[in-house]
Amino acid sequence: MPSRQLKLGAFMRPVSIHTGAWRYPGAFRDANFNFQHLKRFAQTLERGRFDAFFMADHLALLNMPLEALKRSHTATSFEPFTLLSALSQATEHIGLVATASTSFEEPFHIARRFASLDHLSNGRAGWNIVTTSNPEAALNFGLEEHIEHDQRYQRAREFYDVVTGLWDSWAEDAFIREADSGVYFDPERLHRLDHKGEFFQVRGPLHIARPPQGWPVIVQAGASEAGRQLAAQTAEVIFAAHSTLADGQAFNADITRRMAELGRPREHLKILPGVLVVVGDTREEAQATRAHLDSLVHYQSAIASLSIALGHDASTFDPDGPLPEITETNASHTSLQRVQQLAERDNLTVRQLAQRLGGYAGLAFVGTATDIADEMQEWLESHGSDGFNVMFPWLPGGLDDFVDKVVPELQRRGIYRREYEGTTLRENLGLPRPENRFFPTPNVAR
Repeated sequence: MPSRQLKLGAFMRPVSIHTGAWRYPGAFRDANFNFQHLKRFAQTLERGRFDAFFMADHLALLNMPLEALKRSHTATSFEPFTLLSALSQATEHIGLVATASTSFEEPFHIARRFASLDHLSNGRAGWNIVTTSNPEAALNFGLEEHIEHDQRYQRAREFYDVVTGLWDSWAEDAFIREADSGVYFDPERLHRLDHKGEFFQVRGPLHIARPPQGWPVIVQAGASEAGRQLAAQTAEVIFAAHSTLADGQAFNADITRRMAELGRPREHLKILPGVLVVVGDTREEAQATRAHLDSLVHYQSAIASLSIALGHDASTFDPDGPLPEITETNASHTSLQRVQQLAERDNLTVRQLAQRLGGYAGLAFVGTATDIADEMQEWLESHGSDGFNVMFPWLPGGLDDFVDKVVPELQRRGIYRREYEGTTLRENLGLPRPENRFFPTPNVAR
């Protein structure tokens, strides 16, 4: 059996990322708010031995005109902790990763919620750390303008320190529960954090036992300079965005170098690029499915998506001209750079670029189950990634096709599990359980 095994997450919002997905024939159009559909998706992913159900989140409506927004099924969705807590009782093995912002939340709230989810799921929780790029979110939290980009990452680093410190409030053996003496816990095995930093003052302790995994798995998605450094310091999974295998290999090499400089073993991190997967019985069928899917994206929605990605109003650009020169704003730097590279690489007009972005413009594998397995295996074996965060073109059909057709081919090649390796998300990803910094235990790897 090959030594390297593919890790697979499913990127859900809580359904497909593609703007036209809800219009595709046979799609569950109300899936965002239909728990029975979402439960079916999670259970299908578990049947396919996926590592995690990865739920995105937004703290504001997408910042696009209502004429465009009215066409998008991603405008609304469940609050992640509520949904994933419910799914934790409908599944047994799959990890449950929730997005939570360090810009508009408080560390104590986040520490408590993720510890609770980890207990409810018996060790399957993961925290996707985001700094939130949407400026509209600031207006929902009493701010007149968004926090400056680099400051958001400085705040995120301290936020991480506070949350993980709170998770370590209790020693593993703190709860002695001695009925005869009437002592429920040992006060000597409780630590009060007393954090005083640049952004936060948090006394602690957290009033919930240490999570089953020690810490829920830490996920990070930023790809800017600040984002990469934060990931190298803290992340255990990186949700990456690459357009080519060469991009993936370069990113992997950069993160590996940063981790080495910090003294972190590379095997303590999994890099999972997002990829839209369209499966067909023939290549022509898969390509026709993708073309039909893209045709369902309205131009108003497409140009609005381009505006979000650029951080500028693209409706003022000449639709049939090249993308004009654009300077960085306080929006996502990574998104702007990615769009500029795409426009230059494929020589796209503004109209063409908008149509590409309006559906989904990132990495896509389109073909037969064998084609898709070939590409995933190449990325894995050439160190482009440790696996993928899979996005489905429409649901339930796109998900069913992947589990029923691609998963058996990956298993046949010996690069993907047939059964889960453990009971926790950490065990299935092959990640160590963090040591409690205040109550260290001998022979526990960090």
